[in-house]
Amino acid sequence: MNAFTPKPWPRKLRSQEWFGGTTRDHIYHRSWMKNQGLPADLFDGRPVIGICNTWSQLTPCNAHLRDLAERVKHGIYEAGGLPLEFPVFSPGESSLRPTAMMYRNMTAMDVEEALRANPLDGVVLLAGCDKTTPALLMGAASTDLPSIVVSGGPMLNGWFRGERVGSGTALWQMSEAIKAGDMSNEDFLEAEQAMSRSPGSCNTMGTASTMASMAEALGMALSGNAAIPGVDSRRRVMAHLSGRRIVDMVKDELKPSDILTREAFENAIRVNGAIGGSTNAVVHLLALAGRIGVDLTLDDWDRHGRDIPTIVNLMPSGKYLMEEFFYAGGLPVVIRMLGEGGKLHKDALTVSGGPIWDEVKDVKNWNEDVIRPVEKALTQQGGIAVLRGNLAPKGAVLKPSAASPHLMHHRGRAVVFEDIDDYKAKINDETLEVDETCILVLKNCGPKGYPGMAEVGNMGLPPKVLKKGITDMIRISDARMSGTAYGTVILHTSPEAAVGGPLAVVRNGDMIELDVPSRRLHLDITDAELERRLAEWKPAIDRPKSGYAQLFHDHVQGADTGADFDFLKGCRGHPVARESH
Repeated sequence: MNAFTPKPWPRKLRSQEWFGGTTRDHIYHRSWMKNQGLPADLFDGRPVIGICNTWSQLTPCNAHLRDLAERVKHGIYEAGGLPLEFPVFSPGESSLRPTAMMYRNMTAMDVEEALRANPLDGVVLLAGCDKTTPALLMGAASTDLPSIVVSGGPMLNGWFRGERVGSGTALWQMSEAIKAGDMSNEDFLEAEQAMSRSPGSCNTMGTASTMASMAEALGMALSGNAAIPGVDSRRRVMAHLSGRRIVDMVKDELKPSDILTREAFENAIRVNGAIGGSTNAVVHLLALAGRIGVDLTLDDWDRHGRDIPTIVNLMPSGKYLMEEFFYAGGLPVVIRMLGEGGKLHKDALTVSGGPIWDEVKDVKNWNEDVIRPVEKALTQQGGIAVLRGNLAPKGAVLKPSAASPHLMHHRGRAVVFEDIDDYKAKINDETLEVDETCILVLKNCGPKGYPGMAEVGNMGLPPKVLKKGITDMIRISDARMSGTAYGTVILHTSPEAAVGGPLAVVRNGDMIELDVPSRRLHLDITDAELERRLAEWKPAIDRPKSGYAQLFHDHVQGADTGADFDFLKGCRGHPVARESH
C-alpha cells in the first residue's frame, strides 16, 4: 500500500489559527460565527469541515445538492466535527455559454482560494455536473487539505414509447432522425418530456457519470459513490457516511497528495476504458495531474487504456443506463474485474484509509448483460485512442467504443468548415459537395478558438448523407464532444487551429488518412507544402477585450496538457495568511 502514516491525534488544527485563543482577533472570528447560533464549544479545537456546494438552479444536474449538504452535515456533527457550508461558482453544462469548459478553471480558482483563505481543516466536495467534479478536485489538489468527493448521482432512466431515453444520447439520435425524415417534430417534442424525469446528472455514461467514476477510481470518493441515482435514499446515506469519514481524514491528515499518485491515475485510465467513459476525462485528468504534480501525458492514456475491454454496456457505447449499472453492482464490480485481470494497482490508497482492493474484492455482479464478462465485452480495445501525425503533432483523441469499426482505417476527402458558424451555414445545403466517404473538418473550436473548447466536435451529418441511411462519418476538430455522444469523431486536435496548428491549414479537397490501429492521423500533402501553408497562416481569432475571457485567452494551455491555466500548475498548499485586521 502507498506509504501513509496517520498523524497523532489530538493536535492543533489549522482552524485554530482563527478560533483558538483569547486575543482580539480570535474573539472577532468566533463572535461573528456565533451570530448563526453556534454554541461556544464548537470552537474547542475539533475539525472544521467545509462543505463546498455547487448547488444552483442554473445547474440542473446539481439542483438537489442542498439536501445532500444537510446529510453531509449530519455525518460531520456525528463524528465530532463542525460543518460550514459555502458556495462556489457552478458551471452548468446545459445552459452556460459559450461552454461550461471555459469556466472550469474559474471554478477551480474559486475553490482553491476559498479553501486557503478560510478557517477550514478539510472539505467535502459536492459535485455532479460535468465540470464541477474536475473543477472541485483541481482546486482541492492545489490546496492539499483533506478532501472527499460526494457526487449528486445520475437521474433515473428516461422512457419513451417503451424504449430507454438516454439523456444527451437520445437528443443527438433524434435530431439526426429529424434531418433524415425519420421522426416528426411533434414526436420530438413529446420525447422531450421523457428525457430528464428526476433530479441528477446524465443517466448515460456521459461526462458527469464518467467523472463521478473517475473520482471513485482515483480513490477520492467512498466505494460505490459513482452510480447511486440522485433520488435513491442510498445517495443520502453516501453523503452522511462521507461526512463522517472526512472528520477522521482530518484527524489522520490524509490528503489528496497521499491519494492522487501515479498509480491512482493509471487505475482511473483503465477504469475509463472499461466503462466506455467520456473523452472529456482526458483533459480533466491531465489538468488534475498537473495540479498535484503527477507527470501524466496523453501517451499514458494510450499506454494504459489501449488493451482494456469495454465491459459496461451503457449508452452511448451500449444499451443500458446508469440506473441499471447501479443495480448490477456499479463501479466496484468493474474495479474488481480489472483487479482480477491484473489491470489494477490494488494497493492504491483511497479516502477510506485503506487500499482500493479491500473495498471491492468481495463485491458481486448482479447483471452480466450490464457489466459483461471480458469475453463478451462491447469491444476488446476500449479506452482512448491517441492519434498522432502531421495533422496532430501533439495528439488527438478518439473513443473506439463509440466509433464505427469500418471507419477505423479510412482515407477520405476533406470537407472543411473554418469555424462553427461556417459549419452551421453550410451543413444543410443540398449543394454541399459531400458524401459518406468524405471527412468533415471543423476548425477554431479549441481552448482559445471557441473560446473554451466547446462540445461541438460531434457535428451532425449532412442531410443528403443521412437520407441515404448513413449514420456515421469521420469528423475531425480541435473541439470536444459531449460524453453522451457517439461516432467516429476525432477530438482535441493539438495544437489547435487558433494558435496555428496544422489543422488551421487544411483545405477542401485535401486527402486525410486515419489509421486507428497504427494511431496515425495524416494530412496527405508534402512537408514542404505544409510548411508553406503554415508560414502564410494568419490568426482568425481576436483576443477578447476584457474580463475573464481575456484572462482565459491569455493563459489557457492546450488540450494535450489539460487546458488548465499556465499559472495554476502545481500545488500551492494551504498556508495560513496574515490577519485581516
